[in-house]
Amino acid sequence: MLDQMQIAAGFVPVNLASAANNSDWGNLKAFARLLIIFFKGAAGSGTEDPTITVLQATDVAGTGSKALNVARAWTKTDADLTTIGQFTAGSPSTNTLTVASSAQKAAIWVIEVLASDLDKNNGFSCVQANVADVGSVSQLGCLLYILGEPRQSDTPVLNPSALA
Repeated sequence: MLDQMQIAAGFVPVNLASAANNSDWGNLKAFARLLIIFFKGAAGSGTEDPTITVLQATDVAGTGSKALNVARAWTKTDADLTTIGQFTAGSPSTNTLTVASSAQKAAIWVIEVLASDLDKNNGFSCVQANVADVGSVSQLGCLLYILGEPRQSDTPVLNPSALA
């Protein structure tokens, strides 16, 4: 299966309350689709729900970045994720995704981006997902990119980088 995908860290586990959490840029030049996976623990208290914002750019330096509307998203949000079998369709709003009352719950949120969703006419090929500072109450979270359908499928060690 790894010969058909690439996995990259958007950002490693951090306290989402310490600052804005900007991920690396994922490059879709060599892939047809991207899953942005946000995974977080429950906050001990508070009401600061995370918000994911998705941007597109012409390169991995973020040149000309602008909003990328979220068309497909799914969420699992609960006090005990081991009891949640199925995803729920997400409710994205323009280029953001937030689940109400999620601060004190664990969560797995997935946003799917197709290379065809990007502004190809203007040379956009890279995607970044950011999670805003959630406020004053600590929440541990991370973000992963899984890129699929490589344009040139090879062995896992020869698949193109998702970050170059």
